[in-house]
Amino acid sequence: MERTDIASRADVERLVNSFYDRVRSNAVIGPIFNDIARIDWEHHLPKMYSFWSSILLGEQSYSGNPMVRHIELSRMTAMTETEFSEWLRLFNETIDALFEGPKAEEAKTRAANIARLMLFKIQTI
Repeated sequence: MERTDIASRADVERLVNSFYDRVRSNAVIGPIFNDIARIDWEHHLPKMYSFWSSILLGEQSYSGNPMVRHIELSRMTAMTETEFSEWLRLFNETIDALFEGPKAEEAKTRAANIARLMLFKIQTI
């Protein structure tokens, strides 16, 4: 299948769904999502569609403060360089498997910045 760039909310939904499929089955970070945070995927995925559509497509459909939730979660389980690196590796692999182009590269850059900022905040609180 030919890869194209991320250009629509449908593309973002495909990215998010594929990414979180990988996350859920991942030995390093899957347990954080499944067992500790006990993510309600039906509720979480639409938030992630809006989050990434806002970042990549300028949709302005997301409202929330993901930093607060991640800080709370870091008090319940280890969230170190290891976990954030695994999250970013899975994200980049998902992007590379599905998309190519400027928006795909922007998504990877933004994900790296988000991971770095969250890790920094968690380590310094």
